[in-house]
Amino acid sequence: MKVDGLMLVANPAEAGQFASTLEKEGFSGVYTFEGQHDPFLPLAMASQTTSELELITGIAVAFGRSPLTLAHLGYDLQLMSGGRFIMGLGSQIKAHIERRYSMPWSKPAARMREQVLAIRAIWESWETGERLNFQGEFYNHTLMIPTFNPGPNPQGLAKIFVAGIGPLMTEVAGEVGDGYFVHPFHTAKFLEEVSLPALQRGFAKGATRREEFEISCQIVLATGFNDEEIKQASAGARNQIAFYASTPAYKSVLESADRVDIQPELHRLSKQGDWAAMAEHIDDVLLNQVAVVGTPEQVAEKILSTRGALIDRISPVAYGTDTKLFVAVLEALKRQQ
Repeated sequence: MKVDGLMLVANPAEAGQFASTLEKEGFSGVYTFEGQHDPFLPLAMASQTTSELELITGIAVAFGRSPLTLAHLGYDLQLMSGGRFIMGLGSQIKAHIERRYSMPWSKPAARMREQVLAIRAIWESWETGERLNFQGEFYNHTLMIPTFNPGPNPQGLAKIFVAGIGPLMTEVAGEVGDGYFVHPFHTAKFLEEVSLPALQRGFAKGATRREEFEISCQIVLATGFNDEEIKQASAGARNQIAFYASTPAYKSVLESADRVDIQPELHRLSKQGDWAAMAEHIDDVLLNQVAVVGTPEQVAEKILSTRGALIDRISPVAYGTDTKLFVAVLEALKRQQ
């Protein structure tokens, strides 16, 4: 099982050194997320200080960008990294796309499918020199002159992973993606009973073979070397779980955990911005269904017992941790596999 480290830097300029440390410690990849910084720039820095580490956006918000913008970013990071880039795309939710990004929102699963196909059509045009002629419901790309065509990528084409929670988006990942990001807000039951069957339906549509496809599981970790550190990390995990659970689009996860009753109140509190009160609604039962809690050894054991047989790589989403804890989890996983 591959283990990827979360890019923990306050300034993208620090990403190169951080990624180099992860590579030396034996991580398979490093991933960024669309948070306070652009997810692509840190990976550009990391591409210059590493030689084997896979560089992953986990995720970049797809609908905040055009397929052409993503095609250029994917091409360049694949070129700069020597073929180690993985473009992870996610949809975000309607409110953020319309009000934060000021971009259109409609039919997210269908739009994601078309966006991935459009990126691939652009890459194909650059690879072959054939006329670009992608015409869809959401995106149209029919102009590509030599001035803007970088030509074939000597490092090949980057992989595209798609993130999703709902069955339709997960099917899209299986149909047109090279991999799937399991959203950090999930339970082992949800992964097995909802996500994996949806992926199989997508494989059937796209004639994809499971052995050619990677499932990357983003897992909320609340870990530490002692009880106090675990307690502090658990508080951070509760906050994040409450944020996810307040979102109507993620209701299906709460349904699988038999906890859908808490969403109306969490949604109300989120509208008021009362984030501290929201965390109080995440009890120990729900915390342990979504997050993996304990020392690095305990965390590794729980990951392998609940998800190990279902996934290919893990991307820890850790709260209250530092690089030493990441490394301790990695070493524990290696010992226990």
